[in-house]
Amino acid sequence: MKSEVEAHFLDQARSCRGLGSPFTADLLTRLPGALPDGAAFAERLRAWKGDPLADRVALRAAGALHALARSGRAPALAEAYAAGETPSPALLAEAIRAGDAFLAPMLDLPPQTNEPARSGALIGGLLIAAAETGMEIELIEIGASAGLNLIPEFYAYEFGPAGRRAGDGPRIDCEWRGNAPDPAAPLRIVERAGVDLAPIDPAARPSPLIAYLWPDQHARIARAEAALAALAATPWRVEPGDAAAWLPGRLAAPQPEGRLRLLMHSIMWDYMPAATRAAIDAAIEAAGARATEARPLARLSMEPDGERGSAALDLTLWPGGARRRIGRCCFHGSWAAWA
Repeated sequence: MKSEVEAHFLDQARSCRGLGSPFTADLLTRLPGALPDGAAFAERLRAWKGDPLADRVALRAAGALHALARSGRAPALAEAYAAGETPSPALLAEAIRAGDAFLAPMLDLPPQTNEPARSGALIGGLLIAAAETGMEIELIEIGASAGLNLIPEFYAYEFGPAGRRAGDGPRIDCEWRGNAPDPAAPLRIVERAGVDLAPIDPAARPSPLIAYLWPDQHARIARAEAALAALAATPWRVEPGDAAAWLPGRLAAPQPEGRLRLLMHSIMWDYMPAATRAAIDAAIEAAGARATEARPLARLSMEPDGERGSAALDLTLWPGGARRRIGRCCFHGSWAAWA
């Protein structure tokens, strides 16, 4: 394997261990030395075309193997995953050779990391925006995957010492620290829309989304499955499309007075090409220039910013357009520290 790709696998393994998945950490540490010659999956990993970190190659590979284990096509691999035992190099090589036709195409797909627990942090940003404007919200999400974070008010939240928020959906535990917003404050989302290059139907079973969750994190998997079921019972579905092409029209649509139009994105910005990010930024800035006190615009983001171990929570409101850091949070939503 190319040394830069192997270094990326080892770095991602350290991150997985730090985020509570020793199974995935051991898998990614073991995988580079287990790739069999001749398998398309293995050869593509060895000679990856592009930046392995930007392309999240390790997470693509881990998701592909988890999907294979869940597919029923590799009983020995499925048995190891079910037992929580990291497959041996020999078992990995055997599974890759036998499942190559299934695995190799999955490397074309960026990871779908639609973690509903991120709503534990995102809802805090929504509460801040709602409190500052005093308005109902039109929620727009780009890179929305299945749309599990488009229904934040449906979940039940436990925020630790900060309190709780009632909801009919699955419970999300997110410890709030610092100058937290009022978790029980009013939040009214009256319209919502999302877009993704490859949206996942929440009613699909088995869900491809589960493959990108780490196999030894059983609570995350159970929560995601419950959230998918809750979303499947609603009329809201994520639209297929490129965010840069879809967003200008959505932001230009008529907006009633007294409604805040809020664009949200979480752990997806780095997956997009630079040109796409620039086009999205331009569309948001143009919409911000049109915003008024009666028809404001907001941008809420939860994205990596170079500080290891957590994501930045940023909020921008127009008119004005001043971006500010409202907090930091766990990538998987287990805690949020408010500024």
